[in-house]
Amino acid sequence: MAAAGAMERGIIRVFPEAEVVKVPLADGGEGTAAALAAALGGDLVQTRVKGPLGRPVRAHFAVLESGTTAVVEVAQACGLPLVRPKERNPERTTSFGVGELVRAALDRGCRKLIIALGGSATNDGGMGMVAALGVRFLDREGDVLEPLVTNLARAASVDLSGMDPRLAETQVSGACDVVSPLCGPDGASLVFAPQKGATAEQALRLDALLGHLAALIRQTAGPDVAGLPGAGAAGGLGAAVAGFLGGRLVSGSRLVLELTRLADHLAQGADLVLTGEGEINRQTVLGKVPGAVGRMAWEYGLPVIAVVGSRGAGHEEVLSQGIQAVYDIVPRPMTLNAAMREAAVLLEEGVEQLMRIWRSARSGF
Repeated sequence: MAAAGAMERGIIRVFPEAEVVKVPLADGGEGTAAALAAALGGDLVQTRVKGPLGRPVRAHFAVLESGTTAVVEVAQACGLPLVRPKERNPERTTSFGVGELVRAALDRGCRKLIIALGGSATNDGGMGMVAALGVRFLDREGDVLEPLVTNLARAASVDLSGMDPRLAETQVSGACDVVSPLCGPDGASLVFAPQKGATAEQALRLDALLGHLAALIRQTAGPDVAGLPGAGAAGGLGAAVAGFLGGRLVSGSRLVLELTRLADHLAQGADLVLTGEGEINRQTVLGKVPGAVGRMAWEYGLPVIAVVGSRGAGHEEVLSQGIQAVYDIVPRPMTLNAAMREAAVLLEEGVEQLMRIWRSARSGF
């Protein structure tokens, strides 16, 4: 909502009489719970859980639809911003806190869960999450292993007998921010683990470990998650949602667009649709918000411009997704930290300049 407000201020500077409809969106990553709570009139419930490095963190989940539905946001419990850059190592981080959030939602009586899969600092395939829900990973001697991804190398079987029984009567959906499979060249480890601090050697090792997790899931729970689209979301948490919790994996951006009724707004017509993200790149077309907005607006014949912090490799691929142009808001050389600190001002001023260009183009000079 803060980003939408900054964009609105930039628009009003140039078009004071403009009607601006703000629809905060997310794709399963950071902000998904808050966006849905704002759009649907839900509440954010605060709690404390184990963070990605085991230290307690404050986190929230959203409760919607008269208390029957919860939105559990992975990034709240094990998000990348919760780990300082020098501490980032996906062989040491855990998704245990996500399972604690799920338990807290179950304790409130929620029996429909939307697990927002994105923005994680983890690459443990959801091992930590399901351990918090009662799943045990055992070695060949039957001893319980600590739920860390590196211990998958020693895991010979999985014990589901202690899983929280309330999950059997709970409908679970995994809202994925990408359609990546669990393993392989397009999977969780080789594509996303380096962003979380992994070396090239670690990424290869993690890919093999998650391959073993897929085999354990097949052996224990049945489904084959290795190549399942979205199984690689949030460091493989998608695989655990589908394989252990019996959940269905859906496009996070599409789900949020549907729940916030963006199509209803677009159907009423608009002069221009603005969307955006921090860096737009080839991953944007894999399920991120701008691509989803562009495709939906295209259906209604509406022009879309993506307003971004920067353009990364492959950003031009979004031009085939209904987006007409990409406009970056950083006006001068600056560090990433400086750009993030000044994001609201840069966004407001950037949109103002974009609107001046838009006005000039429409007026013919």
